Amino acid sequence: MIFLKNILQQLMGINPFRGDVLPSRTYVFERGRPCLPFPHLLNYKTPLLIFDAFYTNAKSPDLFERDNRYLYLMGMPPIFITRDPAVIKSILLATGDKPGQFDRDTSPMAGIARATGVNSLLYANGKVWRKQKQMSAGPFGKGTLFQPEEFHEFEKTFRKTIEERLIVLRDALKISQKKLTRIEIEQEIQPVMLEMLVNNFFGGSVEYKELRERYVPALLSLIDYMITDTVAPNLSAIHQFVTGKNVAVQQWREALEDLTDIALAGRGEKAGHWKNFIGDVEDEEALRSNIRVFLAGALEATTSFATWTLSHLSRQPELQEQVYSEIKDTNVYDPESLTEAKLLNNCLNETLRLTPSLYFFPRKATADTWLKLDDTRKIMIPKGTTIRLDIWNANRNEFFWGKKVSGYPAGSFAPARWDVLARKGVSRRNLTHFGFGLGARVCPGQFLGQLEVGLVVGAFIKVFKFKAVNNVTGARAGVTTKPDDGTLIDLELR
Repeated sequence: MIFLKNILQQLMGINPFRGDVLPSRTYVFERGRPCLPFPHLLNYKTPLLIFDAFYTNAKSPDLFERDNRYLYLMGMPPIFITRDPAVIKSILLATGDKPGQFDRDTSPMAGIARATGVNSLLYANGKVWRKQKQMSAGPFGKGTLFQPEEFHEFEKTFRKTIEERLIVLRDALKISQKKLTRIEIEQEIQPVMLEMLVNNFFGGSVEYKELRERYVPALLSLIDYMITDTVAPNLSAIHQFVTGKNVAVQQWREALEDLTDIALAGRGEKAGHWKNFIGDVEDEEALRSNIRVFLAGALEATTSFATWTLSHLSRQPELQEQVYSEIKDTNVYDPESLTEAKLLNNCLNETLRLTPSLYFFPRKATADTWLKLDDTRKIMIPKGTTIRLDIWNANRNEFFWGKKVSGYPAGSFAPARWDVLARKGVSRRNLTHFGFGLGARVCPGQFLGQLEVGLVVGAFIKVFKFKAVNNVTGARAGVTTKPDDGTLIDLELR
């Protein structure tokens, strides 16, 4: 019956949504698009263009209709995509495990789940997700990480790791006797981030050289494989068999398993952050699944966050020097020092706004759900609707983030906008960049990520001046977004 109802609505052009405001319909084939509005083998490596395809012909005078679009065909429930911050906020806050709430749509993570396990915070829904969320609240919470004693312990080990790697890079520059050295800094950031996760956070022990030469390449290759396996699992399996790539995939999986073992090794001695994991683990495989997801996901997300920040600062030398002046005398990054580094924090927030690591959030309507927006308008989203919350474009929405609101164009990197918003009394609660999500399914690692990236960026600026090689860089997107030039910079010692 639902199938027939959908077919009838689709043929008659009936909007399946109800309420005070309605999204506008888009179609599979329209002129002027950069690509088709769904992922397939020819466009899955350019997901930002897929989102753009939804809005290409959105020319309604009504802002809501331009920012909220739906695809409706073949008797299936609608696919709803939105770049409207108010709608995104409402859906994120209405996501959970209670009846009638939105669920996470797991289809974009299918390949990740096959590689890491289905019983993880990333993939699970319902009671399984709730239980795992409660387990992660202690070790990843701000109340734990920013306790003075706990913070100093991790800040010290994190800072030691960063300083050791920067010293190696600094000495290499000195030996070369060149004033400037051209480098893709993304390649340098990745092993540092993984080392902090495995050795500092989990209390493991693995040599930097092995991280750089074995584990980072294996994880990056496995992540790329996960994406292909999500879009076309059957073709991916055939391709592996025919080309012999299945041998390489198995090696990547083994590397992830070995790294998971290293991360778990300190558990018995309560090394690293294991002492903050409370209670017995009933499902050991679920624990391993979460460690696998965390190692791969956190490597991707923190690398994205750090490289985008450095990429933006490399194009604004005056701003870079202002940040340097703010932190040059900071030798201990405690909670108070990080709070006082106002400009650095503004740069981090602006990075998450303009170039978020996680560029969309998938959701699913479990029931006909009435959504109340901030201005009291309502919209009903039909049961079964596939939802894509387009964070990348929402954070560039001129109406919400532009000159009239913040004093700066929404599409520009302007950390000063956060001071303007603060003076206007606009809080992060009212105008969020969704960089780590929002609501019940907010990223559990957000505070750890902020700590890591703040330390890396701060330490880097204290040692080096750097300038972008390219005047402009685009974005490449997979699991996360990153600068498409690998953050290519000319590096100079201070």
